[in-house]
Amino acid sequence: MAGARAAAAASAGSSASSGTPQPQEPGLGELLEEFSRTQYRAKDCSGTGGSKVERIEKRCLELFGRDYCYSVIQNVNGDICGHYPQHIVFLEYESSEKEKDTFQSTVQVSKLQDLVNRSKTARCRGRFVCPVILFKGKHICRSATLAGWGELYGRTGYNYIFSGGADDAWADAEDVTEEDCALRSSDTHLFDKVRGYDIKLLRYLSVKYICDLMVENKKVKFGMNVTSSEKVDKAQRYADFTLLSIPYPGCEFFKEYKDRDYMAEGLIFNWKQDYVDAPLSIPDFLTCSLNIDWSQYQSWDLVQQTQNYLKLLLSIINSDDDSGLLVHCISGWDRTPLFISLLRLSLWADGLIHASLKPAEILYLTVAYDWFLFGHMLVDRLSKGEEIFFFCFNFLKHIISEEYSALKIQRRKSLPARDAGFTVEDICMLRRKDRGSTTSLGSDFSLVMESSPGAAGSFTYETVELVPAGAQTQAAWRKSHSSSPQSVLWNRPQLSEDRLPSHQGLVEAKSSSSSSSNHSDNFFRLGSSPLEVPKPRLTALSERETRLQEVRSAFLAAYSSTVGLRAAAPSPSGAIGLLEQFVRGVGLRGTSSSTL
Repeated sequence: MAGARAAAAASAGSSASSGTPQPQEPGLGELLEEFSRTQYRAKDCSGTGGSKVERIEKRCLELFGRDYCYSVIQNVNGDICGHYPQHIVFLEYESSEKEKDTFQSTVQVSKLQDLVNRSKTARCRGRFVCPVILFKGKHICRSATLAGWGELYGRTGYNYIFSGGADDAWADAEDVTEEDCALRSSDTHLFDKVRGYDIKLLRYLSVKYICDLMVENKKVKFGMNVTSSEKVDKAQRYADFTLLSIPYPGCEFFKEYKDRDYMAEGLIFNWKQDYVDAPLSIPDFLTCSLNIDWSQYQSWDLVQQTQNYLKLLLSIINSDDDSGLLVHCISGWDRTPLFISLLRLSLWADGLIHASLKPAEILYLTVAYDWFLFGHMLVDRLSKGEEIFFFCFNFLKHIISEEYSALKIQRRKSLPARDAGFTVEDICMLRRKDRGSTTSLGSDFSLVMESSPGAAGSFTYETVELVPAGAQTQAAWRKSHSSSPQSVLWNRPQLSEDRLPSHQGLVEAKSSSSSSSNHSDNFFRLGSSPLEVPKPRLTALSERETRLQEVRSAFLAAYSSTVGLRAAAPSPSGAIGLLEQFVRGVGLRGTSSSTL
């Protein structure tokens, strides 16, 4: 509650002063071991197994307390939600060491707790709107989507009749409270009451923007609408919020990512599947400054889609107003932690949040809090090969450039207004046309595509291959369908395995007269601008790049030693073949010796 933060600090201090030896802090390896063996359940945190989880939670509280004063929403034994942390952190403000001794809560935690209890029924699986990141005084929140008739009645009815039974695909073994029964007694006003509480909670947290990652308008299970979403609420209860529909493939799609040897480049979701009915919808005022051709979103590969969505979220939270942001998918434990984790790590790399945490500490915090303690089912996902968790941290190599820096967005907004004329982007576009290049475009190439719609949709690799002047060679691309209806692939001839890694954000330019080989004639860089990167960038990485590379390298090392061998089902090639495939395809691709 309000004093939980102070009580936790006092407890830690008394333990230290009494001379009792402090237990060794849990490391990332121990966390991943626990994470890959069992799914977190708040009600299972008692006993021998629970001691490990308690240590993980205490470690998270300690890491949050380094830079923030916070209150705690109590969820002991999963009383509020069975797969949320037992101690849900409500960050109030950034703090220095001096301020921590005089912590005073700025919120009415009792009111917040009451709103949470009343609103949880509105969301799928009871996963209510929960603030997880504090940036510039704004709350970045996560949740599940809105519960529909089928989910609401099915879950509560199932638990009422079969209390204590095993969970099914759309039911959780949670008690039916008197309040739940009272809500169900009046069908006419059920959604008004339940969603009304949800809206009150959103407003209490000053949330204005709601980003929906679902590819469906409503989730259908066994022919029944089991979930809904704000964008299709018939009563328009959420009309006062800014709703964004940014459909993103579900965890099943990441089976394709694993099957392609962990190559996300060129992997395109199949948007023509029958159940996909949620179009991309973003208000124009949120897109005008991003220079992205959003009409081409169905042609983006997994890398570019994730990059562009992250740019959008960063732009929203960097807006001038004081409004918060909610990100959700269906259940809120696959796609939602992907983007919450990327936001946390990106803002940390810019030095804007969790300023005192080291790479190993921020990595531990986001794995433990954003993924494990919020119920991501890693065991199930690994058994099915749906490695969205691994994708998240391996993807960091694609956002190391300043293009994804919140600091850059702030600097751009602070520039004085200029007269109409050519911008840097315009010059880039003109030079691109003058070159007549048809080589692959970078991951942030949409500013070129806006004036070149004919080229849109075919080139989605984040690395640009610039052929030297005079050469008439073009990359041969072909479109093919994978064995699964989940994806459409764009392929090009395979390059040698000893090609320079593209994730470093460096540019290597060699004269066309120096060598005739592909390796010596290629230019490697991130982004779509044809302008050469200044030479100082060749000698030093930015702090952002360095920090994100350290996080990614630490994750790869820990993951390969704990989860890697269990990340794939046995195959005819045997365990040795699996290990070799993992190291070759995941651990070392795009990573130089300097980053491991």
